[in-house]
Amino acid sequence: MNIILVALGGFFGSILRFYISQITGKRLIGTWIANISGSLLLAFIYYLHVNGQITASIWALLGVGFCGAYTTFSTFGNETLELIFDKKYKIAFLYVFTTLSVSFIVVSIVRYITY
Repeated sequence: MNIILVALGGFFGSILRFYISQITGKRLIGTWIANISGSLLLAFIYYLHVNGQITASIWALLGVGFCGAYTTFSTFGNETLELIFDKKYKIAFLYVFTTLSVSFIVVSIVRYITY
């Protein structure tokens, strides 16, 4: 049953990720938004899961499936390499730095608030 829940969550996560990239019209900003908001969402879902407030099935649906498909590390890596190959070093650095640092900050805030 969990594999179906992961697939269902992934279905909706990937659709939302695609929608964000379409409305932003820019791959970098769309990926950045998805990764930051996905980190924030996953932190809340994880908190609820480890504290027994959501079931393993809901974790599979939202945490593993939805957030797994919604956030996109592979696209992040590819876009970073494209920037480097295009000799856009400053943008590549800012993209990597802000993606990682803001993700860590929002997760830390969630952990501080919820733990």
